[in-house]
Amino acid sequence: MKHTLIHWLPAAALALSPVLALAQAPAAPAAAPAAPAAAPPPIATTKVPGTSNVYVFRNGGHQAMFVVTDQGVIATDPVAYGRPTGGQQYVDEIRKVTDKPIRYLVYSHHHFDHIAGGKAFKDAGAKVVAHRRAYERLKLLNDPHTVLPDADEVVEDRGRVLRLGGVIVELSYHGVNHSDSTLVMRLPQERVVFIVDTIPVGTFPARGLIDFHPLESEQFMEKVLAMDWDTLIPGHPGPGGRLGTKADVREQLQLLRDASEAMKPLAYAGKCWDQGEREFALPKYQNMPGYAAGLPFLARRMCGLWGRGT
Repeated sequence: MKHTLIHWLPAAALALSPVLALAQAPAAPAAAPAAPAAAPPPIATTKVPGTSNVYVFRNGGHQAMFVVTDQGVIATDPVAYGRPTGGQQYVDEIRKVTDKPIRYLVYSHHHFDHIAGGKAFKDAGAKVVAHRRAYERLKLLNDPHTVLPDADEVVEDRGRVLRLGGVIVELSYHGVNHSDSTLVMRLPQERVVFIVDTIPVGTFPARGLIDFHPLESEQFMEKVLAMDWDTLIPGHPGPGGRLGTKADVREQLQLLRDASEAMKPLAYAGKCWDQGEREFALPKYQNMPGYAAGLPFLARRMCGLWGRGT
């Protein structure tokens, strides 16, 4: 009968041979693969920490704010672009929180990805509020999915204050930034601001840079930092769905300044567009979510600014 070497070695020798002992040991079971993280639900409504009446409505990667008072609701941004039932789903989420009437729907700015889908709010009796430039732009575009603001609810550059059920919502305008129609919405009692697109929370700026005004956005951020608030609700969720703080505003402000300083020498050397965009990099921010995807957009915008003056 044939025997393997291990079979006929004395037991003592086998015990003294760690290699052979390892060969005899049963194989350790393979580690079970880690369960994938559960995807967040497509639609969610959450209360803002530290408040009793301020909520964030999220639909996919877009989100809006609504405020509940004993006299009704002030809602913002339907966020229903490409979502035929998105506006009604937003109204339905509000109805889960309160049966009070929806009095106002406030547009943050004129871009469709945030404000399409307002018909359900209009049907519910809401007045639609927006900055004058948003009204003018939307009237010209005549988008079939976007409700035109009410002409008598237009906000001029001096701003406006909404008061409902003891709640104050300040609507202020601070010039061009991500758009020329952006309203900052501040709830002074709750120490909350709702600001869409100009100030990403914890992520690298991306496609929204197509009509972005970098220097004016720096000024905008400085004005936002001078306001009295603690919590920033952004139009797109931060990493892990988190909200923002003034530290996030300072980070984005510094990012814009660093981007300008990185592009200026390339632009002044006549390297814009192609060469300047290829050489542009911000390694300080390379671990920020969205860096790889957003860098070409920021490079193009900064080449436009410092290489063309636009």
